[in-house]
Amino acid sequence: MFEIVPSIWLINGKCVRLKRGDFSTEKVISDNPLEIAQAFESIGLKRIHLVDLDGARRGEPKNYHILETITGYTDLKVDFTGGITTDGDVIKSFEFGAATITVSSIAANNPERFAQFLLSYGREKINLAADVNPADEKIKIRGWLKKTEIDLFDHIEFFHERGLKYLKCSDVTRDGIAEGPNFVLFQKIRDRFPSIHLAASGGVRGIDDFRKLKEMGIKAAVFGRAYYEGLISLEELEKFNSENI
Repeated sequence: MFEIVPSIWLINGKCVRLKRGDFSTEKVISDNPLEIAQAFESIGLKRIHLVDLDGARRGEPKNYHILETITGYTDLKVDFTGGITTDGDVIKSFEFGAATITVSSIAANNPERFAQFLLSYGREKINLAADVNPADEKIKIRGWLKKTEIDLFDHIEFFHERGLKYLKCSDVTRDGIAEGPNFVLFQKIRDRFPSIHLAASGGVRGIDDFRKLKEMGIKAAVFGRAYYEGLISLEELEKFNSENI
């Protein structure tokens, strides 16, 4: 099954959008993230990707209350991300209702700790985010504010050998601008790691992009701007989702 996963990005408890991860381009979409989550649930979507941008910048989650509200008032499975670095952060995320968590910075800064997360909490609950600028394929962390010298494929390989099952990859140059996914990058990952469940993120323009990613064997697509700016309607999302259940 191919899954479409809407993202809700949070700053100060509000739903926002950024272009290419640039915080200076912040645009508030809604003061009510719960209302947005409920709209996605109403058309049959089962999962959302909840991004705590405050947490990503500060190095520890800050929007647990939004996570708790969404999981308390919907049946959505929430994948929570943003600043999760310690066992305490992981435990609190699950206590506040997260079904899964996605981790980026600590996997780059302390790979052995992330590998331990996989062992301690299980690979069904722990996802890796590997976000890059394809010009150099180096991992970017801390809400994409910091570039590392870690090669994307070496990074994935290290955790693949330690049981990683779920990977989200973003081309940061395409995120929030709806110019099309980086199909070449995602195909390279798919070819090298066929057993990994890859969620492609960044650049979705419409339903046809979902179809192409599905045809490539990608397991999921994370999207945001295309919906928030009216390029994809709830009706189109509902129709596509019903065809893929």
